[in-house]
Amino acid sequence: MNNPENYIILQHYWFFIDALLGGLLVFLLFVQGGQTFIFSLTKDEKEKTLIVNTLGRKWEFTFTTLVTFGGAFFASFPLFYSTSFGGAYWVWILILFAFVIQAVSYEFRTRPNNFLGQKTFEVFLFLNGALGTILLGTAVATLFTGAMFEISPARSVEWKTPYRGLEAALNIHNLSLGLAVFFLARVNALLYFLNSIDDDNLIYRAKKALWPNTIGFLITFLTFVIWLMVREGFAVNPDTREVFMEPFKYLHNLIQMPLVGLSFLAGVVLVLFGLAKALFLGKANRAVFYTGFGTVITVVALFLIAGFNNTAFYPSQADINSSLTIINASSSHFTLKAMAIVSIMVPFVLGYIVYFWRAMNKKPMTKQELDSHENHVY
Repeated sequence: MNNPENYIILQHYWFFIDALLGGLLVFLLFVQGGQTFIFSLTKDEKEKTLIVNTLGRKWEFTFTTLVTFGGAFFASFPLFYSTSFGGAYWVWILILFAFVIQAVSYEFRTRPNNFLGQKTFEVFLFLNGALGTILLGTAVATLFTGAMFEISPARSVEWKTPYRGLEAALNIHNLSLGLAVFFLARVNALLYFLNSIDDDNLIYRAKKALWPNTIGFLITFLTFVIWLMVREGFAVNPDTREVFMEPFKYLHNLIQMPLVGLSFLAGVVLVLFGLAKALFLGKANRAVFYTGFGTVITVVALFLIAGFNNTAFYPSQADINSSLTIINASSSHFTLKAMAIVSIMVPFVLGYIVYFWRAMNKKPMTKQELDSHENHVY
């Protein structure tokens, strides 16, 4: 017989794992952010190739984390996966399309006899950087604002608008997070360039571009967070499982879960410290590690205030009691328990990423390195 208390622990555990993967994904979007600088930060083909190859060392990490993030949600919260990925499919099709053209572009950009031309694939990389970040941020924001779906007693999903998720981009609160993710990805990319490229001209331009992108990030992120703290949230009655609107719900979650609240504050401080280190102290070296770690912690905290403390993590705007919680949207007790055993491998996977990250970034990349026939050039 299933132990209900153990089941609830597993549901919370897997939502935390999904949140952690989401945090890692948002940080790794610096690859997408870097791709949006292909045309604006470079002055010649050599500099463009240098930027593309600096990012090319890491693009597979982002792609793999995106797939793992989606797969983890599919296995742990299948009703959410079928509702969001199956209902709001136009948004997810656009996101997947943006990532597919990224993979193709890195593979074929410098391929001999490329009939589309190198410039075409560079445009694809730019589109992946812009669309991928804004749409992902907008999609994540619906965990707080909700979506137009209804779930029948037989647990079938009916989407209430013909736009299939595209309507989320018309919500200013959603869009503010989408733009915040976009600017954050660009900021992390610039800091990554400062840590990974040995070229005086690119370093000078990257430092110059850091100011406007930092301002853009701060404006959009503060807009999202302040709005989130003062808005009503989708609370769940722990006894009846009915969903109701609670004023200041997400602010209450931060206060009532002090560890999550402190983590959110620590993450924001780390991001600001990394930015201040680069902007005011002139010490950009390793600043990306502060902003990167801070990004992960902040995003994890945002996911947790969306789903923990009796909160509906995917609210329904069409029928409030169709909203999804970690209780009604999760897999079976057996599935979550079996997956928990497999999750023991997660630290080894993270160790693998860290090891190869360090191996590929032992020294900054130079234009001379691109001329070496021993290295693959994207």
